[in-house]
Amino acid sequence: MPRDNVARGASDALVRLFHVSKSYLAGSFALRDINLELGRGEFALLTGPSGAGKTTLLRLIFGAERPSEGQLLVLGRNISRVGGHSVAPLRRRIGVVFQDFKLLPRHTVEQNVGIALDVMGVPAREKRARVFAMLKRVGLEARRAHHPLSLSGGEQQRLAIARALVNRPQLLLADEPTGNLDPDLSIEIMELIAAFASSGATVLVATHDHGLLRRYGRRVLRLEAGELVDDGVSGAQP
Repeated sequence: MPRDNVARGASDALVRLFHVSKSYLAGSFALRDINLELGRGEFALLTGPSGAGKTTLLRLIFGAERPSEGQLLVLGRNISRVGGHSVAPLRRRIGVVFQDFKLLPRHTVEQNVGIALDVMGVPAREKRARVFAMLKRVGLEARRAHHPLSLSGGEQQRLAIARALVNRPQLLLADEPTGNLDPDLSIEIMELIAAFASSGATVLVATHDHGLLRRYGRRVLRLEAGELVDDGVSGAQP
């Protein structure tokens, strides 16, 4: 059974869920009675079979959907209650890697990454430097003038990750961020994500990859049929 995370001190918690449920049809729950806290600088992995509710949980935390029941606090704001105009500024402090990437096909690689900094009002010179540095870290600096549809699936995945990380978010949510990558590149990307957690960001990564669970699973959250059935350590390497 999951431990009672909500009972811990809340001073460093960036995400708090109190009895959160999500229902799309009467009597049918995608998530049921979730209690959870994620602290500042915490790196947690979210796992479970297909249809367990992993993507729904990420979408709730991001504010793309509202819970049907319960309270959800993200970065000090109650997602369950804030209006749409208040969600947009909150999302600027959250980095998200979607399964379907959501890249802008008519923008170049460089522009796709830079748009997150445009929204933040970062000066042009600083934006160029930060975008190039991030593209270099994910191995796409030579492709910066290309468009997303000319990239391979793995390159599109790396581009989505670069865009999510470039604005140095306080909270990073990633839905299968290494799904289209080979094992070596998967480790490189996860090391990059782990480094953001070490710098003080809170990170929640949904993954089916048992190798990543063993390597990075300092805290593993397991969903089954919409319920949080386990919240603990998977035996990660030190």
